[in-house]
Amino acid sequence: MVARQARIAAAGVAIGLLVASHGLPVARAAPTPARIVSLVPAATEMLFAVGAGPQVVGVSSYDTYPPQTATLPKLGALLDPDVERILSLRPDFAVIYATQTDLERQLHRAGIETYAYRHAGLPDVSRTILDLGLRTGHRAEAESVVSSIDGSLARIRRAVAGLPRPRTLLVFGRERLALRGIYASGGIGFLNDMLTSAGADNVFADVKLEAVQATTESVIARQPEVIVEVRGADTPMPHGAVQDEIKTWSILGSVPAVRNGRVFYLIDERLVVPGPRVAQGVRILANAIHPGAVR
Repeated sequence: MVARQARIAAAGVAIGLLVASHGLPVARAAPTPARIVSLVPAATEMLFAVGAGPQVVGVSSYDTYPPQTATLPKLGALLDPDVERILSLRPDFAVIYATQTDLERQLHRAGIETYAYRHAGLPDVSRTILDLGLRTGHRAEAESVVSSIDGSLARIRRAVAGLPRPRTLLVFGRERLALRGIYASGGIGFLNDMLTSAGADNVFADVKLEAVQATTESVIARQPEVIVEVRGADTPMPHGAVQDEIKTWSILGSVPAVRNGRVFYLIDERLVVPGPRVAQGVRILANAIHPGAVR
């Protein structure tokens, strides 16, 4: 047991050094896992992107990409992990949310190593890909994925450089057909970073939270020039519902975005999952805010 703990500690040091510098690990790595479960859709995408897909034996209830996840056992998610089913798959490595501390303790008692995932900013997407690539035996592939993401983001930023940066409200949740329960991006986190990379300024940039519960009063006070709502592809939207949702904003006629018809409702997983397709999501945002700017 002591020897095993020492190996895990050494692997943690190696991963920490990689995260800090994108350099090469200098400590001993833990054995490459053969059976992986992931309760985090973004991390699942990362695992498949770096070539660890054949090692993945179970995913969360919300995993839809890549298509191979459709045939894998579903293991619950953030609030309802199916511990019994996870253990039945005999994994030696599990990717879980950092807040799932009870689950982490249960898995550790069963001798299963865990990786605690945290949502953060765009740079952290690349760091997590590198972490998982190193830990699963796919370091070179992970470095290639990160290089591609960084290159795509750099091209988008160059394309929008010098263009006007509209003050933008980025909404990721609210009640259907009502301006209640509005959740918007605050001034930190991957959604804020995606928005700024797409050539806009976040109207809530000064609020150093990932999520802001906005009101119609605060939206009026912030006077956004553009409003962008983003949803995942699993959002059920009947025919004509998108236009109905956009019309919901018409009661705020004093807001420049509404007055000038610059309210957008975008449905695409790449906009809400901070994984290896995140640069594609930034491109979608950029072309909504600056039509035709990014090829």
